[in-house]
Amino acid sequence: MVGSSFQRLKQPFPRHFIGPGKVEEIAALKDELRYDVVVFDDELTPGQTRNVEEVIQKRVIDRTTLILDIFAKHARTHEGRVQVELAQYKYLLPRLRRAWTHLERQAGTGGSSAGGVVGLRGPGETQLEVDRRIIGRRIAWLEGQIEEIHRQRELHRARRRKSGVPVVALVGYTNAGKSTLLNALAGADVRAEDRLFATLDPTTRQVQLPGGQHMLLTDTVGFIQKLPTQLVAAFRATLEEIREADLLLHVLDITHGNAEQQTQTVLDTLAELKANDRPMLTVLNKVDLLEGVDANEIGRMAAELGLPEDYIAVSAAKSWGIDTLLKRIEGNLALDMDHVRAFLPYRRNDLLALWHQRGVIDEERYEADGTIVIGKLPPLLADQFRPYRVDDDAVNGNGTH
Repeated sequence: MVGSSFQRLKQPFPRHFIGPGKVEEIAALKDELRYDVVVFDDELTPGQTRNVEEVIQKRVIDRTTLILDIFAKHARTHEGRVQVELAQYKYLLPRLRRAWTHLERQAGTGGSSAGGVVGLRGPGETQLEVDRRIIGRRIAWLEGQIEEIHRQRELHRARRRKSGVPVVALVGYTNAGKSTLLNALAGADVRAEDRLFATLDPTTRQVQLPGGQHMLLTDTVGFIQKLPTQLVAAFRATLEEIREADLLLHVLDITHGNAEQQTQTVLDTLAELKANDRPMLTVLNKVDLLEGVDANEIGRMAAELGLPEDYIAVSAAKSWGIDTLLKRIEGNLALDMDHVRAFLPYRRNDLLALWHQRGVIDEERYEADGTIVIGKLPPLLADQFRPYRVDDDAVNGNGTH
């Protein structure tokens, strides 16, 4: 970036978004700054983009275009490419007219070339209609692909729900360190980079909690202020992973100068996705960068940001606080489980192994004919243990099995 300019407005100007004097000011800086592109940190209408370009004689792009370009650059899988391409085409469609301004719109104004017929369409208008039809067909095909992705993800989610494996989703502002935290919690090697939107496709890893229970940990696309509506729509299948999660981990870069604004952006985006009712733990990441700051000072910073008092401070890069975070996750997941007392015959050790993997065991006692187990299980799994449930007297050794 070679320069920046700001203007406070009560509302955008209809013609250029910014005032005409500000447009002239930016145009006058062309020779001094030698810029090639002007980026607006907001969404422009097609007409506003065209009008500004006519004045400054340089390419103009808005915030949405820039974000879509970054997403397109980082999309590596088929799913990611389909979602980004759909968002790009939906954004491009109403802006197609700009691509054919060098051709005449109405040949009827051209006298003999149009045969004197007013309103006869010229080559520019014809090409425009062809492009619209092509893009319309492409959008329809991409939407079909998105629906297929949605169906496949729903099948995966249904299988996960049936298995009783809890799902924990990482959410947060872009570049907050979600992928690094996934690697620290799961011992994985997910690509983690210090750049915006490094993760587009949801990545899921299995993680064993301290009590032996397994969970699925999913990394999701990072949020950003004024997330383009085209992206929210195109990434519906991906973002539904957030809405279906049993627990959300809100990862916040506590060292960022705009941490308060980023926090609000995440909460607003979750509300837009109708996922703000999900249980959530707040994780303050990158505390290793707070040199000379103790726990009390971190608590004061969290209070100023209006964060819940039950936050967990970690350093995903240094693996600080990871054990504490795992215990907190385990405790939160246990809140939604059913309390179960059961006597499992030794021939059903498969159920005992399933309990170890999917639930929480508070007490395990071996008897002559089987094992008495007390603990918690996900509701869907608890039904499988109904034939083996026992009352308190049986557990205490006062009854028969």
